[in-house]
Amino acid sequence: MGILTATGCNEPTDTNTEKIDTIESVTEAADAYVQITHEEAKALMNNEENYIILDVRTAEEFNEAHIDGAILIPDYEISEKAAEILTDKNQLILVYCRSGRRSKLASAELAEMGYTNVKEFGGIIDWNYGTITE
Repeated sequence: MGILTATGCNEPTDTNTEKIDTIESVTEAADAYVQITHEEAKALMNNEENYIILDVRTAEEFNEAHIDGAILIPDYEISEKAAEILTDKNQLILVYCRSGRRSKLASAELAEMGYTNVKEFGGIIDWNYGTITE
């Protein structure tokens, strides 16, 4: 017969605390932006005046096709370029990428940076309202 020994997990280690803090930060940031449909995004584009359409794909993807009026900040450059380009943290920012994964991450990052009116609407692959090329 073997002996079963259990070890307790009552006290989190510093590493576990850091992981918990990171998870909580990401969750709070995700709560600070709103996910909307393409239809809702298009309605905002038609009815609002002071907004930014933010494409977070690569420059190559952007040049192939993008939504008219969109500006490009690749998702991997958000932390370095957002403050310089997106100067009004209360302005409506409509965020998209190719399929929706990078736009969610970028939206959460923007929210964590203090942007208050971020709306993520998924990927351009499902966008039915036209695109332009460079």
